Amino acid sequence: MSADLSFFSLIAGASVVVQLVMLLLLAVSVMSWTMIFRKRGTLTAAYADAEQFEDRFWSGGDLATLYHQVSPRSDELRGLANIFVTGFKEFTRLHQQSGRDPMSVVEGAQRRMRVVLSREMDELETHLSFLATVGSTSPYVGLFGTVWGIMNAFVGLGNVHQATLAMVAPGIAEALIATAMGLFAAIPAVIAYNRYSNDVERLENRYDNFLEEFSSILQRQAHD
Repeated sequence: MSADLSFFSLIAGASVVVQLVMLLLLAVSVMSWTMIFRKRGTLTAAYADAEQFEDRFWSGGDLATLYHQVSPRSDELRGLANIFVTGFKEFTRLHQQSGRDPMSVVEGAQRRMRVVLSREMDELETHLSFLATVGSTSPYVGLFGTVWGIMNAFVGLGNVHQATLAMVAPGIAEALIATAMGLFAAIPAVIAYNRYSNDVERLENRYDNFLEEFSSILQRQAHD
């Protein structure tokens, strides 16, 4: 008597624990792929915004003019534009106060820009920890389902007088599906996490370099 070893029949015939493990891994995989695509869109937009703003910033125009062009959309600003508007606004406010030391004016603007930079990085790093968790734990969750399924398969052999490969094969096969699903969830998450972490780090360096260069410009203006 041959056993039905098709993929769906193996899942349907698996024990409740193994089915729950498979369901959990499927849900995690769907969430992981959703976050992967969303994060890809977020980072692509962040790179495009940074490129566009830097072109405008270094075009040689007046900073006050650029500020008045950009600041009306302050609620929508992200990345370099947000850092610039916050820093220039704080610089202007402090610079207009009589008796302020030029260095304290620049340092005040820098502090405000550092706060915005930190918030921008927190936004860019959203969901990366989830991808890291999926990548590191999914194989072990799948392995748990595999161990449980194989254990049940061998326990079932204790109730028969003559064990055959046909008896144990379905139990082992359904158990190994859990391992495969764990790897299917983990591998894309690990690849995406490594790639996006590198992208976020590059953006952070870009933002930080801009902040320092902009601070130098403000320092020259403060002494004028």
